[in-house]
Amino acid sequence: QVQLVESGGGLVQAGGSLRLSCAASRGTFSTYAMGWFRQAPGKERTFVSGISRSGAITYYADSVKGRFTIFRDNAKNTVYLQMISLKPEDTAVYSCAAVRTSVETIRRHEYEYDYWGQGAQVTVSS
Repeated sequence: QVQLVESGGGLVQAGGSLRLSCAASRGTFSTYAMGWFRQAPGKERTFVSGISRSGAITYYADSVKGRFTIFRDNAKNTVYLQMISLKPEDTAVYSCAAVRTSVETIRRHEYEYDYWGQGAQVTVSS
């Protein structure tokens, strides 16, 4: 039901910052848990961060904890991923995902999500 569109990707040098946005439409945004995943060339897609319906709960992969921040603005139907201190190993296609839920929880597995955006390329040079 919900449609997702990512934006904000680009090329940045190591140590730099970038903010990704994911705009949702057609669904009732506040009823969806949201997540960010990434996939580097030749590697599997992995979980980056998740946020609950209201934003009360957040969760991060160990590889990005302390550097990335997920937050959402339900009035704007948008979830964000603020990335700082970027490393070359952060280079990947970043996708946002959504799943409807009746509880205040996060989801951290691909199979738990029903809707996906097309992805945004993030390239970090050394």
